[in-house]
Amino acid sequence: MNASHAGTLLWAILAGVLLGIACGAWFGEDMIAVEWLGTLFLNALKMTIVPLIVAAVISGVSSLGDVRRLGRVGAYTVLYYATTTAVAVAIGLFVVNLIEPGSGVAELSREVPESVASREPTALSDIALYMVAPNLIAAAAETQLLPIIVFALLFAAALTTVGTRGEPVIAFFDGLNETMMKIVTWIMWLAPVGIFALVAAQLGRAGGGAAFLAEIAAVGKYVLTVLAGLALHFLFLFVLLKLLAGRGVAYLGMLGRALVTAFGTASSSATLPLTMECAREAGADDRAVRFVLPLGATINMDGTALYEAAAVMFIAQAYGYDLGVAEQTIIFLTATLAAVGAAGIPQAGLVTMILVLTAVKLPLEGIGLLLAVDWFLDRFRTAINVWGDAVGTAVISSTTFERHGHEFPRRED
Repeated sequence: MNASHAGTLLWAILAGVLLGIACGAWFGEDMIAVEWLGTLFLNALKMTIVPLIVAAVISGVSSLGDVRRLGRVGAYTVLYYATTTAVAVAIGLFVVNLIEPGSGVAELSREVPESVASREPTALSDIALYMVAPNLIAAAAETQLLPIIVFALLFAAALTTVGTRGEPVIAFFDGLNETMMKIVTWIMWLAPVGIFALVAAQLGRAGGGAAFLAEIAAVGKYVLTVLAGLALHFLFLFVLLKLLAGRGVAYLGMLGRALVTAFGTASSSATLPLTMECAREAGADDRAVRFVLPLGATINMDGTALYEAAAVMFIAQAYGYDLGVAEQTIIFLTATLAAVGAAGIPQAGLVTMILVLTAVKLPLEGIGLLLAVDWFLDRFRTAINVWGDAVGTAVISSTTFERHGHEFPRRED
């Protein structure tokens, strides 16, 4: 997609978001009738995820040549993402201790969603077991991306060791990757209408503008706390982008379509195809885009990790529990690990929050305090998740490829 078309689409998506907010606030529940348009757009994006990730990861790893380079790139990527996730949790704990949004809050609800209440607490060993699926077809059907990525990494690593017999297979996945990116480009022209429908329908389901403002007012300090934490982490990532990759506002602008789409869809997985397209157009190394971004969309959930730490502390404050350094250290560790297991789907953080609440012995019913505004905050934390993935791609591009004598390509098409 050329720069002119990309700019036009960005403004169209922004208009869709604003129009969705206006219509959802004004017409209320009537806007639920247009939700199918948003679902159609989301389904179209999700349709591309599995073939795109398989093709991108295999193509990207194969392009490294020596399979030993995969270990170095992978280690740098995991270390970077683990560090930024830990910083996100630390920021979440800092702002919630500073503002104390839960102090004196009246309990709004005791109801826990069935999808959350029916889940057993996640053990840390479950995260390791989740990485290897006994049935890849079933994993693909359920959009479980981590086991698919693990298999693709192993497949690509093996492919680089079979010599000339593997070249036709590599060429096939290279072609499949380019083809899937072209399909994503076509689908994105549906984004303004789809995102309008998603935002308007969700706001309508919340009861319209007046009802939602009343919900916000009831937990206003909590909403401001989370948004402040996310804003601080956004700035932290921007500083990393500047210091480690030498990039700044221009890169952020090129990722605008992905960030606005993440806000509209509340799904980092569904946004992944567009994030890859935007990062490539912004000049990130194509090998990093194909390897780092799919991995980041699966294990790097900075916004979710920050949100879970802040939310658990908010619940503790609302119930009158005084959590000391030891308990907050447990929150720090479990929120960091739980974010790895969070699916890139709307409100997945509510499910993984069970692990954190259980670890510090807080009642699961406390999740009911968050329901009124979770869908709203979910959009902001998803945008931060996607921004973290994109910054990681630029950083790995610069530190692993560019500084080792590889040209940092600029795409002109």
